[in-house]
Amino acid sequence: MAVKVYIVYYSLYGHVERLAEEIKKGADSVDGVEATLWQVSETLSKEVLGKMRAPPKSDVPLINPKELAEGDGFVFGFPTRFGMMAAQFKSFLDATGSLWQTQQLAGRPAGIFYSTGSQGGGQETTALTAITQLVHHGMLFVPIGYTFGSGMFEMNEVKGGSPYGAGTYAGGDGSRQPTKLELEQAFHQGKYIATITKKLKKE
Repeated sequence: MAVKVYIVYYSLYGHVERLAEEIKKGADSVDGVEATLWQVSETLSKEVLGKMRAPPKSDVPLINPKELAEGDGFVFGFPTRFGMMAAQFKSFLDATGSLWQTQQLAGRPAGIFYSTGSQGGGQETTALTAITQLVHHGMLFVPIGYTFGSGMFEMNEVKGGSPYGAGTYAGGDGSRQPTKLELEQAFHQGKYIATITKKLKKE
């Protein structure tokens, strides 16, 4: 039976989704692992999204909170809002009360990835403040640490991400797209968490 890694995310302008796609590729590269992309529901109205010039959502399926119970490992992604996860993802996690009551997710590994508008916009605090959600579910937070090697020490170009997980910068107007190095880090994160999930599933 395949080990299931769920990559669950919220993306407004597509930056987080682009990272999610690479994370999936990384996870799928591990033999015996089946990675799936899921989006969480939007909470903003079409009128508001239109005024924000948000692009249409992709055809990646929406996940019901209860479906998390079917995953063996997770990678959660979201843009930052004042140094914390976007409200859309928090709303999704707020609906996992039944899973929390039964501790169905306890002992399962989970990683975090994110997008911020600027270098001081929360590349570390967004992940750090999200860990509380994992703790209450008894989940095992899996940071990438410095396993990405020399890419973690890149100083010649602006690069998102941190030991907490893969990341990117959207820029103040959302025009900046994930770089090659940021996408490589996302691929690494997917492969890394998938490998750990597979090891834990066997035990």
